[in-house]
Amino acid sequence: MTTKKLDGRVGRHRVGDRFLARIIGLPTLAVALGLGTPPAAAQSATTEPVCPDNTPTVFHPCALEAARSYDPPRALNGQPDLSGVWDLPGSTFEDLEEHPGTLDDNGYPTLIVDPSDGKVPMQAWADVRRRELVQAFVHPAAACFLSGVPYLMYRPDPFQFLQTPEHFVILGERAHSYRIVTLDERTPVGEYITLWNGISRGHWEGNTLVIETTHQNGQTWLDQRARFYTEEAEIVERLTLIGPNTIHYQATVDDPNVYTRPFTLAVAYRRSAEGKELVEESCYETNEALMQIYRVSGFSVFPGMSVEQAQEAMATAQ
Repeated sequence: MTTKKLDGRVGRHRVGDRFLARIIGLPTLAVALGLGTPPAAAQSATTEPVCPDNTPTVFHPCALEAARSYDPPRALNGQPDLSGVWDLPGSTFEDLEEHPGTLDDNGYPTLIVDPSDGKVPMQAWADVRRRELVQAFVHPAAACFLSGVPYLMYRPDPFQFLQTPEHFVILGERAHSYRIVTLDERTPVGEYITLWNGISRGHWEGNTLVIETTHQNGQTWLDQRARFYTEEAEIVERLTLIGPNTIHYQATVDDPNVYTRPFTLAVAYRRSAEGKELVEESCYETNEALMQIYRVSGFSVFPGMSVEQAQEAMATAQ
């Protein structure tokens, strides 16, 4: 693999290089970018993918089985090497549940793999409330605020993953999306505050990267159908290489303030063609020109659902 310049002008890691260099330093960045990584980590994305059906309920069990026997390429410290640029096939962000295509929507199967009926297990009062919310509010991503976890991870973007022994960094094109996941025992910045993407800690369980996220601000949705959650939500994500060009991604959402039980969604990441780069979207917080259109149409940005509001609504409904 050829050496990549780090001045932001060339190389497939253009968007991530300058950003990550400021966080972890150039010596470690060289390892993160795969300089010296075994050649298996950069196999062509043109080869036949493992579990080629992207339908989540079909892909998920196939991926679990494939992961049992696959020995992934590894970074210099022995961790499975998830680095690279990845595509997310399908219109996965509009509705977690199965939905038909319309003039304003792309149809897609359900992302929910547990429970087995493919339905999001919202409490009755919460499902009524979300139907009201979708008539009055837009997802904060429309105003170019960060999208929240796990919604950020199944937006239809290319993603770039960069990793070191201490960090796993996720970069996306839309709304300047990014996440920095700590992989060691240090106390993250913001331990006692809530954030758009919360606080994420990661660890390895065999060949699977497990990311636990808490401390979100409760102002984001899980899809464009206003499926909301509170700041007490706990998200557990699992990323597993099941072949040279495929990552099995699954996320479990647990928020008893809104849902009757934890539930899990899954999608496939496919490695992008060699040389593909992320492009910085022309988007900034408040996105005023677009928001003006929304306001004229009677919409505003979702203000969030606090734990107190959710618990009060829950008690009233009982």
